[in-house]
Amino acid sequence: MRDVTGAIDQWRAAGQPVAVATVVQTWGSSPRQAGAKMALTPGGDLAGSVSGGCVEGAVFEAGVAALKQNQGRLLHFGVADETAWEVGLACGGSIDVFVQPLAAGAYEAVKAALDRQAEFAVLTVVAGPQLGGQLVLDATGTRWSNLDAASAASAADLAQAALTAGQSQRQPWEGGEAFIEVVVPPPTLVAVGGVHITIALVALAKTLGYRTIVVDPRAAFGNDFRFPPGSVDRLIQEWPDEALAMIALTPGTAVAMLTHDPKLDDPALKIALPSAAFYVGALGSQTTQAKRRQRLLNDGLTEAQLDRLHGPIGLPLHAATPEEIALSVMAEIVKVKNEGK
Repeated sequence: MRDVTGAIDQWRAAGQPVAVATVVQTWGSSPRQAGAKMALTPGGDLAGSVSGGCVEGAVFEAGVAALKQNQGRLLHFGVADETAWEVGLACGGSIDVFVQPLAAGAYEAVKAALDRQAEFAVLTVVAGPQLGGQLVLDATGTRWSNLDAASAASAADLAQAALTAGQSQRQPWEGGEAFIEVVVPPPTLVAVGGVHITIALVALAKTLGYRTIVVDPRAAFGNDFRFPPGSVDRLIQEWPDEALAMIALTPGTAVAMLTHDPKLDDPALKIALPSAAFYVGALGSQTTQAKRRQRLLNDGLTEAQLDRLHGPIGLPLHAATPEEIALSVMAEIVKVKNEGK
């Protein structure tokens, strides 16, 4: 939903009706996963996507029809489906897409949860009674629902189960089916060291939807000239160990040590490696890594904790420039994150 909220806000402000299409299930080869969204208006405005472009035209027409009829529709596209050949989905996969008019109450509840960076679930009835009905639930309970009271209670249980599992899913529900989309806060990249590599790295990370935090106590590196407002989400001009103690290192956090200075990197690694961060990497050659490992072992870290360290940092792309090194680091972060799914 994050990639379409800006457009939806503009269209709503202009008084335009909006429909939203959501991928609710995929089979085989599919360019977008469950939860991917496309928003549209009858005037031909589009934001987001539900495929690699092969079914968007048909989904747009269904969205316009859904707005006219004020009724959601479940669509199926696949290589065994004659309609799929007409729209060009011949790549070996199939998808189910649910398209419906935007429910203002559900959208406002979702926007509020996104603004809070909360983990939440949205249940949508995609087949059977109460088609198109929705419920938005977070850790505090139900935030919004247009289902009847009894159905809302069972829907909340189903949404909570999906939220606990941490995975979007399609489930049988009350004589029909429901799609429960689980939305987690965006991943965070913490870059320790405001070096040239970091400038390129945070730009790549922001493009990929990461929140970005740069940590550097050195005035020559951790300053607003190198990282002007808007280029990063947060600039912390503190010693790395003090800064990391201020940051929640969650399973959605990646930490990259880029100073190449043991006075800065080592104290930060003592916090990052035992943490829940899904990725911890450090700049430096194999020789540098071996010396760093021994220092940290001497300082009390365990072999298992040090085995989590990605060093030399980044995928082996034979990178030479700061921008290429940043690409190799970000590629490794994405690889580790996706392998953990």
